[in-house]
Amino acid sequence: MKIRWLLSVGALLCLAGTAAADEGMWLFNAPPAARIKAKYGFELTQAWLDHVRLSSVRFDNGGSGSFVSPDGLTFTNHHIAAECIHQISTAGKDYMKDGFYARTQAEEAKCPDLELNVLESLQDVTTEVNAAVKPGMSVADQGQAQRAAMSAIEKDCAAATHLRCDVVTLYSGARYDLYRYKKYTDVRLVFAPEFEAAFFGGDPDNFEYPRYDLDVSFFRVYENDKPVHLANYFKWSPSGVKEGDLIFVSGNPGSTARLDTLAQLEFLRDVQYPWFLDSYARRDVLLKKFGAASPENARIAQGNLFGIENSLKAIRGYQSGLLDPALMAKKSAEEAGLQKTVASDPAKKAQFGDPWAELATAMDVQKQIFLPLTYLERRAGFRGDLAGIARVLVRVAEEKTKPNGDRLREYRDSGLPSLEQDLFSTAPIYKSLEILQLADSLQEMQEKMPASPVVARVLNGGTPEEAAKYLIDNTRLDDVAVRKQLYAGGQAAILASTDPLIVLMRDVDPEARAVRKRFDDEVDSVVRRDGAAVAQIRFAADGATAYPDATFTLRLSYGAVRGYTENGQGTVPKGTKLLYFTTIGEAYEHAAQHGNKDPYELPASWVQAKSKVRLTTPLNVVETADIIGGNSGSPVVNTSGDVVGIIFDGDIQSLPWNFAYDDAVGRSIQVDTRGILEALRNIYGATALADELAGKKTSANTSATPGTVPLKNSGN
Repeated sequence: MKIRWLLSVGALLCLAGTAAADEGMWLFNAPPAARIKAKYGFELTQAWLDHVRLSSVRFDNGGSGSFVSPDGLTFTNHHIAAECIHQISTAGKDYMKDGFYARTQAEEAKCPDLELNVLESLQDVTTEVNAAVKPGMSVADQGQAQRAAMSAIEKDCAAATHLRCDVVTLYSGARYDLYRYKKYTDVRLVFAPEFEAAFFGGDPDNFEYPRYDLDVSFFRVYENDKPVHLANYFKWSPSGVKEGDLIFVSGNPGSTARLDTLAQLEFLRDVQYPWFLDSYARRDVLLKKFGAASPENARIAQGNLFGIENSLKAIRGYQSGLLDPALMAKKSAEEAGLQKTVASDPAKKAQFGDPWAELATAMDVQKQIFLPLTYLERRAGFRGDLAGIARVLVRVAEEKTKPNGDRLREYRDSGLPSLEQDLFSTAPIYKSLEILQLADSLQEMQEKMPASPVVARVLNGGTPEEAAKYLIDNTRLDDVAVRKQLYAGGQAAILASTDPLIVLMRDVDPEARAVRKRFDDEVDSVVRRDGAAVAQIRFAADGATAYPDATFTLRLSYGAVRGYTENGQGTVPKGTKLLYFTTIGEAYEHAAQHGNKDPYELPASWVQAKSKVRLTTPLNVVETADIIGGNSGSPVVNTSGDVVGIIFDGDIQSLPWNFAYDDAVGRSIQVDTRGILEALRNIYGATALADELAGKKTSANTSATPGTVPLKNSGN
């Protein structure tokens, strides 16, 4: 394959602002300023961008959030906070069911392993990464050289700045940026409503509109056991939004595939998504059966079940896009046009060759290795927290004996502090759930890979249930002290360990590493090289997609507050004109229309406070801002730089945005600041929290307002 020459960063920046409609998840160092100015008359300034960037946070468990007071108060969605809420709950104190409110800072509950990141700065390091690629290198060696360069850059950055440093691959490898983050690991829960209020309407209403959810939670960030004091945070807007308002979303979209080739999209459509849907459907049934056995089972499985059902619905929505003939025809035409520009230009043909053919070959390899890669390397055959801990301990012991650049990327020096925080988490682990998950995943792997010698060795003549019960009953990895001993002892301790899960992961590691190497060499390295080439061809042709696909890094989206007419894909009749907002009063109506039965049963706090609540207060709002999974918890900001809401979902029509943006009926959905404040004051009596959001100074010992229905707190 011929050497690819990369577009200059300046060329990339010049292309910013050429996408259609309100499309785009834009880099903060390449915002679409001219386009916003032309359409909305608003001028993005560097000061405004810096304020928004430094007020935004990334939750490392998969979501976004923002600071909303100078004293370290931050908020995100309840479904992002749920992991911590589960972890601090017990059989006697179920904060998912009852909610949580710390009336004083002393009652704020520390999350065992939550990490928050604030993006301090960005730097283009494309030249440095690509300098590692030498003439004559194979594609596999090119990929390894680039990964090693990324790890070296991160290590040097972390040593020099004491920040979290991540090199991010953009445009499949046409550009590399170094992201420097301030990291916070002392994060404490302040407020969370009941699950019934946060996820009102349950799975039937998920990814739908109209919605009536209070999907929010508040945390406080500490350093040296004291709340941090911040210069940058979003002021709370008491007036929210109105139809037509320009709004911005600052968050961390997880991943999109808008720049993927047809071969890559077909792999998702024909292989990966069908597997996900089958596996998730199986686990959905399993967890529901487990939860039905007892209230305690239901409690400990709730987080897993929510994640499975949410993923099922999301992937069905993604798959609907890939099964849409119109969308795929558009993708096909775009690709054919790009191929034609290369074929008709001898210079381009000499420079680029045929990257689409190379990528198609890589997808063929990925199809061949999909099952062992999924079940062995990515642990779909060994699910559960304890099996994951065993894998990390086995791998990190070996990887730390290697030079930093030769390690698997997840074990590079700069990433070890975050890995150690997760590994030594004191979060509870429930062995009954661990046995269930491991047994089912072993059974699934046996069904999908019946001839695998790994499966035969793992089961050793027994059933998946017998193997899982033995492994989980006899492991000691649920003890943090044991994990620390094994980690500190390094490879010698791992090789000497008789813990059954350690023995298991040692045994399967050679096969898992082998398939990982094939993926790294024959898929990832090719996608990095040839995906970058396709991106360059696209830029040269028309620059129509100047923003890169999502990478779970901070992006800026924008759009207008706007209702829409239902097209028949949602839960309301086709042709229904939907206003841009719903109200708290309509939540009560929605519950009554469904007989006040689960999942449409409002919690007792709402029922008892109804007479005190201003029922016309807006609760949920829709807008055209471009989002995807990972944007959950993103602040919605007005032109003044004040927060007016928080993203918690998109409608069902927005799910194909994974591949192509269309705002005819696709909408992002936020919880409005007015609804949040109304609920805090008049449903939950969280006066101190509401006053802090409003910028009022109150006593640290302020208690709930008389006559309200306060949530249970950590002191109950």
